[in-house]
Amino acid sequence: MAELLIVDNDQLARREICTIIKESKYHFLSIYESSTVQRGLLLLKQSQPSALIIDLSLPDMDGIKFGRTALQLYPTLPVIVVTQLKMFELAQDAINSGFSSYLLKPLSKNELIETFDRVLAPEISSELNNGTNKQSGQFLSDIKNPIESTIQYIQLNYGEQLTLKGIADLVYLSPSYFSRLFKEDTGMTFVEYLSFVRVQKAKGMLRLSSLPIEVIANNTGFANSSYFATAFKKIVGKTPSEYREQFHWKASASLKA
Repeated sequence: MAELLIVDNDQLARREICTIIKESKYHFLSIYESSTVQRGLLLLKQSQPSALIIDLSLPDMDGIKFGRTALQLYPTLPVIVVTQLKMFELAQDAINSGFSSYLLKPLSKNELIETFDRVLAPEISSELNNGTNKQSGQFLSDIKNPIESTIQYIQLNYGEQLTLKGIADLVYLSPSYFSRLFKEDTGMTFVEYLSFVRVQKAKGMLRLSSLPIEVIANNTGFANSSYFATAFKKIVGKTPSEYREQFHWKASASLKA
């Protein structure tokens, strides 16, 4: 996956984090930004990131509450707090909520990278093992939260053959009602979301592995490399080959430097 979501209404702080990451060994991370919880929650549901960075002073929800909401969606998601609030009670709340780190602004580059080394490196290594992230296990549908259950199922099984009817059956909804509910909750149709997730997974494989594009297409659930290339360019704006080449070029330039 290798994506990072930053939710902070301080644009300069978000820019500082992005600069640190782009100049570090984690430059390959795709970064999504939001200044509000409402937008951040939508991005969180659309693409389960590798980590979430949040400020505690958000305009539409308390940061601790948002972090807890994120962990309800994805219990293993690393949540990193970056804040100006140097208060023991808040730090204790963050720790008790299961957050991974509590960093103070102005942000220290070394602290952020050390935090990434601790919470990100193991996950990225596991994800890229054999170029796939297929996981097994029994699917437990939450009838009260069918769309959240669906999102988690897709994140785990994106490489399989998934259909709207098949997923609707899993969460005990009619296909038509499920389709409408999914669009209302995520802002995407089921097919759009499935393609989006598969392309995000493929981006990580293209950046961090030398697997053939045909293999990546197969591992991420696309019927063939041609359809994969079409879907990828529609979402990313570049073909898989063009996208991979830009990262290989950066790596070569870095070595020469």
